[in-house]
Amino acid sequence: MTARGRRSRVVGTVLGSAVGDALGAPFEFGPAGAFSTRYPPGHGDEMRAGGGWDRGEATDDTQMAVLVAQSLLERGGLDPPDMFARFQRWAAADPKDIGLQTEAVLTGGRPWDLAAAHHFRGTGRAAGNGALMRASTSAVYFAPAGRAATMEAARRITALTHGDPAAWEGTAILHDLVRVALDGADPIAALPEVLPHVRSDHRDRYAAILSDGWHPDDATEFNGAVWPCLASAAWAVRTTRSFEDALRAAVDLGGDTDTVAAVTGTLAGALYGHEAIPERWTRALHVPLPGFGQVLGPPDLSGLALALAAAGTRRGA
Repeated sequence: MTARGRRSRVVGTVLGSAVGDALGAPFEFGPAGAFSTRYPPGHGDEMRAGGGWDRGEATDDTQMAVLVAQSLLERGGLDPPDMFARFQRWAAADPKDIGLQTEAVLTGGRPWDLAAAHHFRGTGRAAGNGALMRASTSAVYFAPAGRAATMEAARRITALTHGDPAAWEGTAILHDLVRVALDGADPIAALPEVLPHVRSDHRDRYAAILSDGWHPDDATEFNGAVWPCLASAAWAVRTTRSFEDALRAAVDLGGDTDTVAAVTGTLAGALYGHEAIPERWTRALHVPLPGFGQVLGPPDLSGLALALAAAGTRRGA
């Protein structure tokens, strides 16, 4: 893996996630196959407005990923109170979309180290994909630190908003798959190496849904849950041979299309690099940041990705 190849994968991870998010947003909660029905292969520019989203507008998935990145860079590492405060500031600014669970945790008035656990105790439901969706930036930052450190960082960041360890483990898996891809290997082929590092009480379920034989039709929950979301992204990458085809497969699943496509874009971007992302999908891409007065475009996201990789490397050296 050359330095240039790694840089391409680093940018591909962050940019690919944002592209998947914006591409899938207009189809959220729609039926399977709607994307290809409207935009068959060869149609042209599929990045369109819809569902309350402007053309190329990224959702809460990418907005939170940017907040994670900015906290890591400005604080010189993981500072959970700072990251949680940024999430709160964003949530208070009335973003177009915010997950019900995430909103409850961020607006409930409890401190950063108690809010998610309190919500989980009260509801028993906290295994949504709302931390998985924002993992592209932290995965890039912590990758140079190695498997154990990147998986543990994923758990700690997830725990800010999700009290269920199932969500922690899913995000930890995604972190390590990105690490593998950034090192030049196939993340899907590496799954047997990653799974033994998942908590023992969650390992069997993740092994089952991330197996070669799993298909999204086998899901027992809506793909807004962490298990089918991660498994669907892995399936989309496993069963295709390009970034574009993986994203098309992900959006065509229907349901929580923005997040499934964002997670797929994270993996596929890390695997194929930013050159594999169609330019027609990045042309209109933009990330408004409620509460912070910013709108980021592709150059900003690329710069953010490279800054995260450089800072993570310095930190791990």
